[in-house]
Amino acid sequence: MARGVGAESFSARTRKSAHRVRIALRKSGVDYFRGDGSDWIALAGLLLTVPAIALGTMAMPIWCAPSALVLPIVAGGLLLRPASLLSLYAAAAAALIVESIVLGPYTQGPARVTPGTVLTVAACGFFGLVIAQFRARVGVPWRRGGTMLFDLRERIRVQSALPRLPQKWHREMALRPAGGQSFSGDFVVAARTNGGRTLEVVLTDVSGKGMDAASRALLLSGAFGGLLGQLPPHGFLPAANAYLLRQDWDEGFATSIHLVLDLDSGEYELLSAGHLPALQLHAGSGRWEEKTGVGPLLGVYDGAQFDPVKGSLCPGDVLMMFTDGLVEASGRDITEGIDRLTGEADRYVASGFEGAAWHLIEAVAKDVNDDRALLLICHEA
Repeated sequence: MARGVGAESFSARTRKSAHRVRIALRKSGVDYFRGDGSDWIALAGLLLTVPAIALGTMAMPIWCAPSALVLPIVAGGLLLRPASLLSLYAAAAAALIVESIVLGPYTQGPARVTPGTVLTVAACGFFGLVIAQFRARVGVPWRRGGTMLFDLRERIRVQSALPRLPQKWHREMALRPAGGQSFSGDFVVAARTNGGRTLEVVLTDVSGKGMDAASRALLLSGAFGGLLGQLPPHGFLPAANAYLLRQDWDEGFATSIHLVLDLDSGEYELLSAGHLPALQLHAGSGRWEEKTGVGPLLGVYDGAQFDPVKGSLCPGDVLMMFTDGLVEASGRDITEGIDRLTGEADRYVASGFEGAAWHLIEAVAKDVNDDRALLLICHEA
């Protein structure tokens, strides 16, 4: 009995010890990611380069100029924490003083330590310190910063992918961030629900544009993607509205339009949260009709109601959803922008709308400094 208790106690201690090790490793990884990890190896290496450059300047002044000290300073801005960077700057300043004393004021050529040399090294040091402080504030090591941004961009792109549709259905989306950036405040989440017989698509426009709205768009696209298909269609926008309210952002509102399309019959419902109307092309008449539900912006007040509008996509019909960047412009009414968009879209009626989304953005809003997204759902004849 005692042996059993002892074995159990030993096992418990082993588990606790392993748990403490995992916590220590996790903290170490978090500290490194935040830029709080040890950088003594990089600091030692850069500190060794400073006297090496100083010796090279004094021994071979033709090949090694005093301004070469900017090289370890620039590298330090990318590798070191701000506190460690100050040590490197002190070493560089000491090297400049030694070089100016050894070489003397009458040295000619590139080896001479001039006030311009000192100003150049000091300016590089200032910008290096700014970079180091930015990395410390953001918490991204320079070696992983680009990779993280690339991963975020790809995650948004993957989350905005539209599912495959049955024959006789065509879907496509085009997204153009503001200012040619890689991140956008507009995004789409979509899923086939009800055993694959229903297509649900949510097009959202987050307040702000470009990089300013990208972080919120990434968070919302993940949350909306998790909600879509897990709730009844009429419950999605109320849940999304409650989620935005919980974030308590200073600029936390968004507009959304939610399409619920029956892929067997072509019947659909549109629910809108302050979004622009969708446009339906009726193949029989060749006219565009505005279709929109009634509802307030997301993230404004709790208990908001969203009333749907119903419609049907017959063979040959097209449904087009878009964000305000395509139709809004200073000094121009939204109605005029919508008319211009439908006028350009009419050119694709005869040839089909495959590839039309990207070209429509190019035609009506190529140089607009705003995020632009356009989604087409076609019921092919």
